[in-house]
Amino acid sequence: MTDRSDGPIGRLPEHLLVEIFIHLPVGEWVQIACVNKQWADIFQGDCLWQTAIARNWPSAGLRKRWPGPIPRGSARRRFQALHISDNLVPSGGEIDELVGHTYLYLKEQLERPAMPPSSILHGTIIDQFIACGKTGEKAHDLASKIWLAVIDGLEENEQTFLLLKHLAREGEFFLPFPYSRSYKVLWRVFDKLFTDFRDCFSGADYHDALSTAKSRFQPVPSTWLGH
Repeated sequence: MTDRSDGPIGRLPEHLLVEIFIHLPVGEWVQIACVNKQWADIFQGDCLWQTAIARNWPSAGLRKRWPGPIPRGSARRRFQALHISDNLVPSGGEIDELVGHTYLYLKEQLERPAMPPSSILHGTIIDQFIACGKTGEKAHDLASKIWLAVIDGLEENEQTFLLLKHLAREGEFFLPFPYSRSYKVLWRVFDKLFTDFRDCFSGADYHDALSTAKSRFQPVPSTWLGH
C-alpha cells in the first residue's frame, strides 16, 4: 500500500480515519498501520480500538471487571479478546470476553522460554472461571476448548514441536476434577505430534513418544504408527 498522507485521505481528521479503518477487514489492519506514522499512531492509541469494540460488541463496555489473575488490559487487548471469543473459541453463540483473555494468557505462557507446568496453567484458568461464577464442569469445558484452540493455532515450526514434546512428556498429576488435565487436550497434543510433526522426530525420540502415548491411550490410532 502506498503512502497516502499527502492525498485526500491523508488530510482527513483522525476521527474520520478511525471510522474508515474499522469498516475495513481486521486482517488488513497491520498493513494499514504501516502506511505512515500518523496511521501507525492511530493503531497504537485507544480511540480506534474503543470505537471498534463499541461498533462490533456494543454490550462489552457495560461489563464489569472480574476478579482473578487474568486482567482485561488495554482497549487493544480487549478487542483481541473479543475477536478471539467471537471467532476462534466455540461458545454456543455467546461472546465471552474472559474466554478471549484466557486464550491470550495461555498462548503467551506457552510461548515463554520457561513455561510453567501445564497443570499450573490449567489450574489458574479453572480458578479464574470459578471466581467469575462458572461451575466446575463449565470451567473445565471452557478451559479444554481454550487449550484446543491455542494448540490448533500454533504455527508448524520447531518451537511448536518442542512445546508439544514437552507437553506430551509431562508426568500425570492426580488432581481432582475440574483441575485434572483434559483427556481431549492431551490426545490433541499427541495427534499433532504424530501427524504434523512426525518427520521432526529422531528414531529414538519417536519410539519414546509412542511408548508414552501407548501408556495413556489404548488403542492408539494407526496413523500414529505411520500406517
